[in-house]
Amino acid sequence: MNHEPGVPRLTWEAAHLAVQAAVRQALELGVRINVSVVDAGGVPLAVLRMHGAPLHSIDISEDKAYTAVSFGLATSQWTDVLKTHSEAVRQGLPLRPRFVMFGGGLPIRCGSELIGGIGVSGGSEQQDEQCAKAGLAAIGLQQ
Repeated sequence: MNHEPGVPRLTWEAAHLAVQAAVRQALELGVRINVSVVDAGGVPLAVLRMHGAPLHSIDISEDKAYTAVSFGLATSQWTDVLKTHSEAVRQGLPLRPRFVMFGGGLPIRCGSELIGGIGVSGGSEQQDEQCAKAGLAAIGLQQ
């Protein structure tokens, strides 16, 4: 992370460490994943695809990261969160392009600042989230 006075931001170096750690976790779990890290504006900083990872999961990993940073919420939380909203929101929000409401996307925070998102796709929801958490841990952060 870069800590300009008052402005923490996710660097490409940290993003690369995070995707590498997520892939190492996937190797331990025996799954093949795609992992993406985006900055606070949802712009990709790092993407890594393991050989044999599902091709559709490339976009899904980026969309998970994008959703996580867009709302500052883990993608796995959306099922419960939507229960508290109107029927229109429950039906409409999941139809938005790039919106993902299943596990594997985590916001990246430095203190109280939302600085990015990490998304993993290719394993089960639980495996994807476990790999994303490993990515955060590699850069000294947690969910």
